[in-house]
Amino acid sequence: MIETIDDLPEGTLGFQFRGKITADDYNLVLTPALDRALEEHDRIKALACLGDDFQGFSLGAAWEDTKEGLRHWDGFERLAVVTDVAWMRHGLPAIAVALPYPVRVFGNAEPEEARRWLSEALGLIQVSRDADVVTVRLIGSLDAGAYAHAEEEIAAAFAGLDGVRLLLELSAFDGWAGLAALSRHLGLIRDHHRAIRRVALVGNKVWQKLAEKATSRFITAETRFFASTDAALAEVWIRQ
Repeated sequence: MIETIDDLPEGTLGFQFRGKITADDYNLVLTPALDRALEEHDRIKALACLGDDFQGFSLGAAWEDTKEGLRHWDGFERLAVVTDVAWMRHGLPAIAVALPYPVRVFGNAEPEEARRWLSEALGLIQVSRDADVVTVRLIGSLDAGAYAHAEEEIAAAFAGLDGVRLLLELSAFDGWAGLAALSRHLGLIRDHHRAIRRVALVGNKVWQKLAEKATSRFITAETRFFASTDAALAEVWIRQ
């Protein structure tokens, strides 16, 4: 059977999987709960707990699981799975790299850690503007939600400027948590590329080639990379 977990924050769904999971468990419990949640939220966070009493999925349940995953492909913000089942602990991380949202697996002794990971901010985007210089700082591991929160702020910073000097600060950036976050990043570049006339990329060498490649696909503006230790030089160059 599948039971809902009720004591979770707004926008977060939780499910406890017990015994042998059948297609009826999906049709009667999981699917209606997902549909209701996605009527109220663009994206949801989900907690799936498969404890010691979990006995696997029937063929019908496996098919329903696949259909739900495809139907709500971009409806999840992140997924935490709590389980000690060996094949899931080893298999989910391999599958997660192809999903548009971050997935993390926790052991049965770590339910509170799973809840904490779902509730905490993975990363954030800071935006500031000084004359025609717009500074965007990417901090931590960014999920799609971080871009959703920053889109209006970035649009406001670019408003009224024909030639934006963009300072992209990557020194504290840990990467994108899922393909959806990377897609949102490229989408923002594509939406505003015509307004950009100069770009300074500041960060660690590990991000240099990736950042240059990501921006060069959409931006024809003059672009230059600076190491984090040369941040002051980047400030001078971007204002020339």
